Parts: sequence; C-alpha cells; structure tokens
Amino acid sequence: MKLIIGNKNYSSWSMRPWVMMKQMGLSFDEVLVPLGEADTKARILEHSPSGRVPCLVTDDGQSIWETLAILETLAERYPQHALWPSDAGARAHARAIACEMHGGFVELRTQMSMNIRAHRPGKGATPDALADVARIDAIWSECLAHYGGPFLFGEAFGAADAMYAPIVSRFITYAPPLSDAARGYVERMSALPVMREWFDDARKETHRVARYEDA
Repeated sequence: MKLIIGNKNYSSWSMRPWVMMKQMGLSFDEVLVPLGEADTKARILEHSPSGRVPCLVTDDGQSIWETLAILETLAERYPQHALWPSDAGARAHARAIACEMHGGFVELRTQMSMNIRAHRPGKGATPDALADVARIDAIWSECLAHYGGPFLFGEAFGAADAMYAPIVSRFITYAPPLSDAARGYVERMSALPVMREWFDDARKETHRVARYEDA
C-alpha cells in the first residue's frame, strides 16, 4: 500500500490515517508531497482525483481519498484491529464524534492551524475558536468518563482517536485552557510512539509554507 500525505508539520488530515496505520502495525510506503508548491496539486492528482491529501493506494491499485473513507476501508480490510468499538451504541457514538471532527470546528481550524514546529500559546483564541475548544473538551471528557479511558472508547486506540490526533498537536502549539481530563488525554496521546514519530519527523522538516507560518 501507499499513503500519499502532505508536510507532517502542517497536514492535519494526512496525520490521521498515518497514525492509525502505524498504530495498527501495517506496512505501507509513504509518499510525501510538499504543500504550497506550483506542482503540488499535479503531483497529488497522480494518485488522488480530489487533488488533496491524504490518499491511500491499496495493494490492488485502488485510490481511496478522504480520511474517513480511508479509516472505514482499513476497518473493513483489517477487522482484527477493531478500529471502531464492538458495541453498537459505542460504535455509533464514535462515528458521530468522528464525523463532527470531519465537518466541524471551522473557527479552530482557521485560527489555530496545525504547525507542530511553532509555539503560540494564547494565539488564535477568538471566542468562536475557544467555543470549538470547549466542545472538543466536552467530547473528550464525556468519552473518557463513560468508557473509562485511557483512549476515547476504552483501552484501545481507535479511529476516533486518530480523527482527534491533530487536535492534540494544536492544543500543544496554542495551549488553550483545558479541563484536567482533556489535558490528561493530550499527555497520553502525545506520549504514544506513533505520535512522537510524527512529531519528530515534522520538526525535522525544512520545507516552509508561508501561509501557515504567517498565520
């Protein structure tokens, strides 16, 4: 398999399937296309008809774009890894918060763009961005209390955790106010070897995209 991704420092959507696949122990080739270059879209279009990352190219040559579609494909192909909870109610809950992450939190995305190399405590803290932070905090706190942690749906790292992995990086960069439960989740997630590997790779990158650096 091949996973087409953007810069690890900036590409939050690329991070989600990469972290999930690494946590699953899957073998895949990583194809990194630098963002913000004149040929970026053309290079991505070689793999993905959307012209955006991430895109998974399966071992039989099928291209799957959009993060949730990639996660669902992985869940179907590797059921032994239980990306979604086995209980139907918990599974519906996990999909609901994953979809909320996929389609929501626009102000947080705008004001607190992912930049792992940066240190911006207090930046981007508009009222709407902080409302997004509070909603994510509430989602995490409810899941951790109901399912017992250490991850959102219990003992196993799953698709819902992968969907919120880039938020962990944003909360480290911008340090918004968080509850004790949410702060503990950030600490546990950021200590995972797969998360540390992504962070380390991001910090080693030298490619810069001005619109993210000047945000």
